[in-house]
Amino acid sequence: MASASLIFLAVPATAQVPSPERPVSNPAELESPTNPDAVPVPVEDLSYSRTLGATAWSRDGNEIFLVTNLTGRNNIWKIPATGGWPVQLTRSEERQGGLMPSLDGRVLYFTQDVGGDEQFDIFAVPANGGPVRNLTNTPELRETSLIIAPNGQRGVIATKLQSEGQVNLALIDLTSGRTTPLVTEPDPALRWAPVAWIEDGKALIAVRSNANSTMAEVWRVDVPSGAKRLMLGQPGTIYEASDVTADGRLVAVTTNQETGQLRAGIYDTKTSAWRWLKPTPWEQSAGSFSPDGRTLTVTRNEDGRTIASLVNVETLAETPLALPPGTNGFAGADTPFSPDGGRVLAIHSGADRPSDLQLVDLASGNARPITAMGVASLKSETLPKTRIVTYKSFDGTLISAIVTMPFNLKRDGTNPAILLPHGGPTGQSRDGFNRTATALASRGYIVMQPNVRGSTGYGQPFQNANYQDLGGGDLRDVIAGKQFLIDSGYVDPDKVGITGGSYGGYMTLIALARTPDEFAAGAQLFGIINWFSMYDTADALLQQYLISLLGDPVRDREVYASNSPITYIRNIKAPLLSLQGDRDIRVPRGQAEEVAAILAEIGIPNETVFYRDEGHGFAKRENQIDSLRRIIDWFDRHLKGATPSP
Repeated sequence: MASASLIFLAVPATAQVPSPERPVSNPAELESPTNPDAVPVPVEDLSYSRTLGATAWSRDGNEIFLVTNLTGRNNIWKIPATGGWPVQLTRSEERQGGLMPSLDGRVLYFTQDVGGDEQFDIFAVPANGGPVRNLTNTPELRETSLIIAPNGQRGVIATKLQSEGQVNLALIDLTSGRTTPLVTEPDPALRWAPVAWIEDGKALIAVRSNANSTMAEVWRVDVPSGAKRLMLGQPGTIYEASDVTADGRLVAVTTNQETGQLRAGIYDTKTSAWRWLKPTPWEQSAGSFSPDGRTLTVTRNEDGRTIASLVNVETLAETPLALPPGTNGFAGADTPFSPDGGRVLAIHSGADRPSDLQLVDLASGNARPITAMGVASLKSETLPKTRIVTYKSFDGTLISAIVTMPFNLKRDGTNPAILLPHGGPTGQSRDGFNRTATALASRGYIVMQPNVRGSTGYGQPFQNANYQDLGGGDLRDVIAGKQFLIDSGYVDPDKVGITGGSYGGYMTLIALARTPDEFAAGAQLFGIINWFSMYDTADALLQQYLISLLGDPVRDREVYASNSPITYIRNIKAPLLSLQGDRDIRVPRGQAEEVAAILAEIGIPNETVFYRDEGHGFAKRENQIDSLRRIIDWFDRHLKGATPSP
């Protein structure tokens, strides 16, 4: 089977792509634990486990604002900082985020779009409840990333015209909502983001980066003139500022300067000197300074598991937060630190535990959860567990993957499996709670989430390794992952499916079309079939991202064609499910329509569902439930031979 499929992937042999050294896993060491209490996790229980979105401290430190879907919509709530029953602040059908309390604590600012169209406006609601006001109300202009000036009367925001690719900076009057351009970027491939105010509001620190995050610079911008000066920057190098001390002297920076891998450092603007944290081969990111400037938050991404630490600014000694393994990070809008500096807000998620807010007392180091987002039936002891494995791909490149193992399987080569590639491709699967993986694994599917070449987290050369080769080397990485599962002795090679969203949807399409004998069924969510039509209909900023991956659509026409699933779609043999938001600006519905039309013409079993008023990803609970049910039913039918649900 494999040899027949690989004829479609005749690409030149290449050298191993460098990434952090780690041992290669033995597939025979995969184990399916015995658990007599294990049962399929109900889809409703997964979907009614609440999401955790944007968060922020109240200015007095007594409350925490958070976005969650307690009602099935992503609205704003607040809870006591000690934990307790949430109180709803907003009620809307639209998704909300980008929380930022006013300096006097009376108002909470936030962002909201319409039907997932990502054209965000800045809104305001009284912190103790009351009428919501749209401050900007500009359908043609996206406004995000509000940072309030020291006088509390105005702020700086990132803005983007719907018709343009570049992201600019503007000042906003927080009373009237009127905006004034501050920095106007002429290059459609570049975007600005505010970081922090300095010099009592006379200037600010900002970051200017490119569309695919391979270059970032740190700038000082004078206010209100907009005069700017480059502080840190080199061609092809990332300098990502995340915070500045109150006196404006020290800047927290994440950079890949001289290493090719992101690392955290502190830059002294007075002496132009760097101080680096302890070296690590893994991706490291600087965060926020404490109010007194003595502590810095830092996260380290070790092969898909993240460690959140507090760093002593004077000694650079790191103290990891006392949180279980998984994905750990810091929460909060402008800062994770409480106003008094004595507590820090963090987030923990694990393969068997939905995301929850954790409050860490800095004096004792103790962490305790202050939310319970999972429903009671989701007990850690009965949820499937994960293991991070490493295998070699066709050219010797090391590929890491998260494998979610069901309970109670026999090692007899009869079990089904699902490959679940991530979106992006500039992204990474992390070892946190994943509803799709949990739902499928609890029903007997071994689920693998491979971090193929092009993923972040493994250094810049690895991230760049899929340039003009989408659906080439990365697809071979996926197929090598399938072989790893087969070699474990658990998996039937004729019962392997593939599913994913966005770029994961693209990987599903290219896998079924370019290697038609490898996968027995697929379910793609808002994936790309045609890079030409994708470019023509995409948002202008996304067009620049596509250029960074594939080149110019005219000059590099052959690349666009060879990387498009539509070029190979008539080879497809496996049944395909397509799920799509009808207001998706990143992958417009036309992509799914192209897929459906061709498969109907050639007689391949397929179903296509469009979700009304949904964008890139499904935010409404009823659509989350419906889409996950459809995925499970699709694979049950085509991999297990089950009867279709009524």
